[in-house]
Amino acid sequence: MLTLTIPGREPLTLDHLVCDINGTLAEDGFLIDGAAGRLAQLAETLTIHLLTADTYGTLPTIVEQIRQAAISVDATSPQVRRVETGEDKARYVSELTPPAVVAIGNEANDEAMFQRVALSIGVIGREGACMRTLLAAQIIVTSPLDALDLLLSPKRLIATLRA
Repeated sequence: MLTLTIPGREPLTLDHLVCDINGTLAEDGFLIDGAAGRLAQLAETLTIHLLTADTYGTLPTIVEQIRQAAISVDATSPQVRRVETGEDKARYVSELTPPAVVAIGNEANDEAMFQRVALSIGVIGREGACMRTLLAAQIIVTSPLDALDLLLSPKRLIATLRA
């Protein structure tokens, strides 16, 4: 659990991190260097959920990289789900406790998920980002590592979100 007390806002208590994979944590189907280790660190405080349509067909390799990183720090491996549409992602986060979810993504199919969660972080990476999704995000970053680092260094989140 990650609890954030943000001046001028209601406190956030986050239990789940939901991440898009392709275009967000992976580029051209390959996990971005440093993402697995950061996810493993975050798994100590949040339940990690990875959602993907697996456009590149590399999901088994990505999952194995992340699981190996989790094993190395004795953290829980992420939950992984294949999804086809934005409604699939929105339905998935709705099955969790949406006020306790932070989501990271960049694709058009992340917009509906962003509209349901407590905290949404849009990533403008090398593959770009969908404008509608960015408008639905509460925070925008230019790297998925920066998005994960916000959660690893919560004072950065507080500084960005304070009213």
